[in-house]
Amino acid sequence: MHLPLASIGGNVFDLHLGVDEKILRSVVVFLFLALALRLGGKRELAQINVLDLAVLLLASNALQNALIGNDNSLTGGVIGASTLFIANYVFVRLTFRHARIRRILEGRPRVLLRNGKFDRKAMDREAITQEELEDELLDKGMTSWDSVGLVILETNGKLVFLNREQAHRLRPELLATA
Repeated sequence: MHLPLASIGGNVFDLHLGVDEKILRSVVVFLFLALALRLGGKRELAQINVLDLAVLLLASNALQNALIGNDNSLTGGVIGASTLFIANYVFVRLTFRHARIRRILEGRPRVLLRNGKFDRKAMDREAITQEELEDELLDKGMTSWDSVGLVILETNGKLVFLNREQAHRLRPELLATA
C-alpha cells in the first residue's frame, strides 16, 4: 500500500500567525485563566464538581482560538503549549522565591474555625457550610469541635484540621483573633 506523504503538505508546519503573536496570545490566555481561577476561590481547587468541570472544559474550548488564532498547524500548537509550560514554570519560580508575589497570586490561608468557634464571615466568603466542615471533621477522625483548635482552608484548597495542641505548636499566629 502506498501512502502519499505529499498529502501531509505544508500546513502541518506552516504558521498562519507570527511566533511573537502566538507567544503573546498564549501568555495572555494563561494570565486570564490564572486570574479567573484565583478569583474562583480556594475551595474550588480541591473540591471540583461536575459544574466546575463543565466550566473548565467549555472555557478551554472557548479560549482555544484565542490561544492559537486561526492556525491548526503542528508548529503553532507546539509554540502555544510550550509557552504555557514556560509561563507556568516562571510563575512557580516567582511564587517560590517571592512571598509577596505568592500572596498576590495564591492568596492567604483562611481560618474557618478558631478555638472551637466558627468564623461565619470566612465560611460565607469561601462558600463552605458547617455541614461540609462536619463531614471533613469526621473524615479526619475527630468527633467534636471542642477538640479542634483551628480549621484552615489552605491556598491549595485543602482543609487542615489541627487540634488545640497542634494549633499552639504549629500555627500559634492564627489562634489570635483576626
